Amino acid sequence: MSSFVHLHVHSEYSLLDGAARVEALVKRAAELGMTSLALTDHGVMYGAVAFYKACLQHGLKPIIGCEAYYTSGSIKDRGTRQEQPIYHLILLAKNETGYRNLMKLVSIGHLQGFHYKPRIDREHLARHAEGLVALSACLGGEVSQHLLHDRKEEARAAALRYRDIFGDDFYLELQDHGLMEQKKVMKAMIELSRETGIPLVATNDVHYVHEDDAAVQDVLLCIGTGTTIDDPERKLKPQTSQLYLKNAEAMRSLFAHVPEALDNSVRIAEKCALELEFGRSILPEFRPLPAGLTAGQYLRRLCREGLARRYGGSGDWLDGEFRRKAEERLAYELDVIERMGYADYFLIVWDFIRFAHEQGIATGPGRGSSAGSLVAYVLHITDVDPLRYRLLFERFLNPERVSMPDIDIDFSDERRDEVIDYVVRKYGSEHVAQIITFGTMAARAAVRDVGRALNVPYAEVDRAAKLIPHALGITLEEALQTSSELKALAAKQPKTAELLDMARKVEGMPRHASTHAAGVVISREPLTEYVPLQEGAEKTALTQYTMEHLEAIGLLKMDFLGLRTLSIIERTLGWIEQRHGMAPKLQELDMDRDEATYALLGRGDTTGVFQLESAGCRRVLRDLRPSGFEDIISVVALYRPGPMDFIPQFIQSKHGDIEVSYPHPSLEPILRDTYGIIVYQEQIMQIASAMAGFRLGEADLLRRAVSKKKREVLDEQRAHFVAGALGQGYAEEDAHRVYDMIVRFADYGFPRAHATAYAVLAFRMAYLKAHFPVEFMASMLTAVMGSQRKVAEYVDECRRMGIAVLAPDVGTSGVTFTPVGGEEGQTIRIGLAAVKNVGTQAIEAIMRERENGPFESLFDFCRRIDLRVCNKRVIESLIGCGAMDGLPGNRAQKIAVLDYAVETAVKWQKDRDELQLSLLGFEETTNWDIAFPDMPDISPGQKLEAEKELLGLYI
Repeated sequence: MSSFVHLHVHSEYSLLDGAARVEALVKRAAELGMTSLALTDHGVMYGAVAFYKACLQHGLKPIIGCEAYYTSGSIKDRGTRQEQPIYHLILLAKNETGYRNLMKLVSIGHLQGFHYKPRIDREHLARHAEGLVALSACLGGEVSQHLLHDRKEEARAAALRYRDIFGDDFYLELQDHGLMEQKKVMKAMIELSRETGIPLVATNDVHYVHEDDAAVQDVLLCIGTGTTIDDPERKLKPQTSQLYLKNAEAMRSLFAHVPEALDNSVRIAEKCALELEFGRSILPEFRPLPAGLTAGQYLRRLCREGLARRYGGSGDWLDGEFRRKAEERLAYELDVIERMGYADYFLIVWDFIRFAHEQGIATGPGRGSSAGSLVAYVLHITDVDPLRYRLLFERFLNPERVSMPDIDIDFSDERRDEVIDYVVRKYGSEHVAQIITFGTMAARAAVRDVGRALNVPYAEVDRAAKLIPHALGITLEEALQTSSELKALAAKQPKTAELLDMARKVEGMPRHASTHAAGVVISREPLTEYVPLQEGAEKTALTQYTMEHLEAIGLLKMDFLGLRTLSIIERTLGWIEQRHGMAPKLQELDMDRDEATYALLGRGDTTGVFQLESAGCRRVLRDLRPSGFEDIISVVALYRPGPMDFIPQFIQSKHGDIEVSYPHPSLEPILRDTYGIIVYQEQIMQIASAMAGFRLGEADLLRRAVSKKKREVLDEQRAHFVAGALGQGYAEEDAHRVYDMIVRFADYGFPRAHATAYAVLAFRMAYLKAHFPVEFMASMLTAVMGSQRKVAEYVDECRRMGIAVLAPDVGTSGVTFTPVGGEEGQTIRIGLAAVKNVGTQAIEAIMRERENGPFESLFDFCRRIDLRVCNKRVIESLIGCGAMDGLPGNRAQKIAVLDYAVETAVKWQKDRDELQLSLLGFEETTNWDIAFPDMPDISPGQKLEAEKELLGLYI
């Protein structure tokens, strides 16, 4: 048994302070023969789940804790650090009650007590002390601080207060990293222990794994504080290299004079017996339910009503056979959903989608495998008919494989937050949170960050960083292997070699916390029963566990995705309605029969069209000449690495240039639409069902298994498939051939449900571009207004389409690009927000003032506008880009008189503000009709240059 346990340990999740990676930390503890290990990051529990799992994997008992920030006052007070000191306090969870209390305290610190640090106070500590062990912490602890400054009575009082709260679970902490302050505090702490009977415990303030990692922590501190290691003024500078994971012998030697303090570390570890449960489902609860109905009953009622709404007006519904199949499919799906316990989940999603529709917030037709659910379709969660497009429910929710449902929802990216706000209001802020994610130091970023910290000349850092190949997820190790120039530079320049070596040590470490782009969790009980929370960038709280760890503990995440495509469609429809009196109902379009849309697709005129915009995809469309919606689905699924190799065969087969062949004649109904090629994952499932007699749930397991390409799994599944096929009357040779084909295409198969949903969006955008090109392109330009490169690209597309793009105009331009002119006018006016240096306040001032009448001249503009927000630089930009060409004078003349116009207007506005214009009948005499100097306009070349600078394009 270990004779010492580390109870004060910081990992990489003490952001830019801890230099110990969780895995390396736990592995080292196991190598040292430790039996237990604690994790106590600064004010957070980011690494708790990863640490817990790593400890179990290496045979250690995990102790989950936190180094909390404590204020002796109230967290409601917001005094200075001098008025209200913040102290450290180690808290360790003994059991599940302690773990929950720890999560609550950490959450309180962040959500209620954050002031410099996430603070807790005595009131909250006392309320949530059960199940926790507390240690007085390092030199930053309250007791240590009093002892350090010779305030022995205050130290005694503080220690007794903690004992009142924690009883026998409070310990006075001793540390010795060779610092004089610690030796002074240790002596006084031992005396205090003898006087009060409060037991001692020895710890090492671990911040890195090995002693020689001290330099890594030093660099991280510099990165975090924006300083350099040789900066004599920096405050956070390590005074010791002893903050590493020492072995028991080293600790016994350091604290030989207080062996009981070491023994107590083991006793505390024995007290801690927290067991976290993984693999369960903590599902949210829909509310309110109608009186007398369970979630399952209410879901069934909504689905019956939805089925009638979706199909009631169609010819299919009059067909008794279709109606019977639809009702059977719906009943089957509902049975599976109820049996797996997901009725509440579907109701919650239905409810916030209903809210979005009622508020006019655009939602996507579906995403991922959820489009294969008839329940989702009749509830209007998705907008893809799974019966018409032969989509499989089992690809989404497999009754033979327990997995959480995953319905990802696309919303207009400009209004997504409204939906999240609704969910927070409905279920309560304590039940809803967005999900945290961590920005990590990738290869280039690590080199640049470390370069700044080590004070390496910028040119050397920049040279090394630029030699790292542009490859997604590339590591520095891989970069040195693939870039001979980088390797040669490191060999030639010792400083560069040192830089790269240090960058490798910090590479991949979390640098900062941010909000996941889509993830939201909703829980039945308050979330702090399961996960610590902190303030998010917006109003909604943020979980301290990442998505993978939330799923591990059983919380169900939902993806609220902001999709720019939906905002483009939404804005386009708004302009169509405004200009034509009525907008098309996209849900009612016949996606197989629209001549103009398919002509546009066949020409490859799909710049701006979702999923079909790339040059390669446009080339495929021109060769394929789509003639129906199935072709669009296929292009979406095929145009990606791997399946792209089969595009020529697909095109030749469609046009009859080669004969279509099937692996077996009986599979023609499944592969007819894709000309004998397996394009979709669902086709693999259908083949296994038709040929080998697999249930669809069983077929989904086969699909997942063969995609992993593990030899023993492939052989096992082959035997299963062939046996099933033989039982269905197929020849063994045919069964093997078809199985080989399944294995070949398993990597390439794309979810048909996902491709179909994306194809719906692609068709809708192509339809809008074909029928309403001006509104569509104005919306596209508005969407990319922040990127001059994309704006220029879409302006070129407008010109190719015969649409004139006019310069911005202070008299008529809106904020964004807008379609202008009558029915015949193929014209788009550039918005004021596209002009460099012109900010929101200036635009608002211009648009507000012109409601009082058009601007008559530059002088009139300067007199009427608020020159504090629309200053000389803004006006220069407006003149330079042509936005004032509609006013008298050429651009050169306006620039020449601008100083005088602004000075005169400022004086006039000052006089007006001081009320001198209205006193005693005083009348304004300033002459605003000032003549321009006689001078030629700037050259066309200069105009183009200014337009390019200010707009990113030539007008």
